[in-house]
Amino acid sequence: MCNTAVIPIIIVLVCAVIFASIYLFWRHVWFFRNPRRIIPPEGTGILSPADGTVVYVRRMMPQESVINIKRGMKATLNDITREDINRPKILIGIFMSPFNVHYNRMPVSGKISFIHHYPPLTENLCMLSMHLRTLLRCAPFYKNSAHIVINERTVTKIDGQYRGRQLSCYVVQIAAKSVNGIDVFMSEETKASAGEIFGMIRIGSQVDLVVTPLEGMNVKVSPGEKVKAGQTVLIE
Repeated sequence: MCNTAVIPIIIVLVCAVIFASIYLFWRHVWFFRNPRRIIPPEGTGILSPADGTVVYVRRMMPQESVINIKRGMKATLNDITREDINRPKILIGIFMSPFNVHYNRMPVSGKISFIHHYPPLTENLCMLSMHLRTLLRCAPFYKNSAHIVINERTVTKIDGQYRGRQLSCYVVQIAAKSVNGIDVFMSEETKASAGEIFGMIRIGSQVDLVVTPLEGMNVKVSPGEKVKAGQTVLIE
């Protein structure tokens, strides 16, 4: 006869094993999934560099405040890129939850001009506020998200083409507090095609795209929309 006092212990142990198995599968298998993407034809437009939720879309001058994160903290384009940018830009921020595909893809075809890595200004901050606000559809999604200017990041500049015209853009990979690394699989001077994988961030994170605006460009996304790396056209 089974001892009834043992049954709750068995249930707890079974639940713990199931939870641990699910976590290990997510962390070491499912997180690194790399589903096939249908890349739009060359010249269709500028593609999303990341899977996730669009959290802001701005056209601005470099020293113009992009967003008011919270009282006493604003973000300019130079705060985000840590680069000395002196021309107008289009900025699109994409939040990647821990459940998104985390491989990052080239937004345009071109050559990688430089790869600059920047440590956090203090320490990497948690992105929980942005995660919850995107889940609950509570705009503005960037409110209280100081990680936008504080956290570690890698900035990759790409010199490419947009419908026969020269185009420069930056991909900013911003690490979360739990991130184990920002990877860029390519090196400087490498040439790659739009939609090709160039890097990834491990666990939750954010990726910003900064593009020099050209005549005729039309931004196709707005905050709150879901996008896919190498597949969703952000700008056409």
